[in-house]
Amino acid sequence: MAKAKPVSRIGSDRLNTPTDLNPEDVKKISEGLTVLLSDLFALYIKTKNFHWHVSGPNFRDYHLLLDEQSQQIFAIIDAVGERGRKIGGTVLRSIGQAKSLTNVQDNDAEYVGPLDMLKELRDDNKALTARMRELHEVTDEANDVSTTSLLEEWIDQSEERTWFLYETTRNAEAGGH
Repeated sequence: MAKAKPVSRIGSDRLNTPTDLNPEDVKKISEGLTVLLSDLFALYIKTKNFHWHVSGPNFRDYHLLLDEQSQQIFAIIDAVGERGRKIGGTVLRSIGQAKSLTNVQDNDAEYVGPLDMLKELRDDNKALTARMRELHEVTDEANDVSTTSLLEEWIDQSEERTWFLYETTRNAEAGGH
């Protein structure tokens, strides 16, 4: 009979969730999920910002595209947070923590041209995909098959968002109207 692996005890005993994953792996994975969660919140807000403020001759198409993409990003957020807890880790606790960890840059400009919005989101989604691939390597090495599988789905979604944004801006005039 195989010897049982240690049960992870990361964080407070009150938040302890038993897992057969190595405690150090749980720590690395939950930290990675916390950064991912921070990035997703920032990307969600940025996508909604651009959704609310897009203008010009392609308004309806861009407005709907950004609404669809923001809904997809929002749908991932809870699953990311819950995954970190399921394996016995802790995740994001505040807006301040999210702001300190996110890799997604805010855009507080009073006006951004629609094509510039789409290009910025394209680049943000592409960079998010790369960071998820890095976390995928960590989860795969830790034999955390569930998080690895979820990341594969989220990577695919991020690649699709990048693709749609790329194709929408492909032969468009820089600066856009």
